[in-house]
Amino acid sequence: MESLDKLLVIIDDIAKGNYSNDIMSLTSPDHSETIRTIAEAMGLMMVKVEAREYHLEMLVEELKNMNDTIRQNTIKVVSSLANALAARDEYTEGHTARVSELAKKMAVQIGMNDEEIEFVRLAGIVHDIGKIGFPDILFQAHENKNTSEMLKEIIKHPTTGSEILNDLDFLGPALEYVHCHHERPDGKGYPRGINDVEIPLGAKILAVADSYDAMTTDRPYQKSMTKEVALGILNKNSGTKWDPVCVKTIEKILSCF
Repeated sequence: MESLDKLLVIIDDIAKGNYSNDIMSLTSPDHSETIRTIAEAMGLMMVKVEAREYHLEMLVEELKNMNDTIRQNTIKVVSSLANALAARDEYTEGHTARVSELAKKMAVQIGMNDEEIEFVRLAGIVHDIGKIGFPDILFQAHENKNTSEMLKEIIKHPTTGSEILNDLDFLGPALEYVHCHHERPDGKGYPRGINDVEIPLGAKILAVADSYDAMTTDRPYQKSMTKEVALGILNKNSGTKWDPVCVKTIEKILSCF
């Protein structure tokens, strides 16, 4: 009975996933043929189950690596598309890379975690992808003024961008950052006119980084401003057009240059 009791305890442990070599102690000649037969069968079964579990772990790891590869390749494709879009416009070539890098530094300074920082960086790369449908005139100099028709096209691009990227699930909250990067704390932004509490922090960061780069580079509708002038505009509109924390953050980062 002692051998049987021990066998039952070991079988119960195996059933719970607690594999050990204890079962093999019951395969010696000291035990009855019945106990030995059951112990040998359980030992063989345990080995097969462990082998299958290991194989499944390898498959899961392989699938994870494959998904990571697909994710990285997709990011490269979308980034190339964003760069190709920027190449249509001599004024904004390099804009997405600069915005992405500046937004990333801001996210780090604010104290976001690594995953959140990466989503902000990705949003910076693809934030203007919605401009892919813009007519050529929007990429050309037009006497320091956007017409009402041009403005109608411009305010569509955050929505268009989020729709283009919508099926890329790995972008996570970056999709909403793209959609909201022209919203304002005072609710007077676009495309939805949402207010401060509804705007994600990542979008607020992106809005400040995007606006600063736009102000400090030549555009079809304006000449570039100095860092000091651009920061002055950001501060003047802090709390209404741009988030105060983000404005202070970019000011702190740029003070090091």
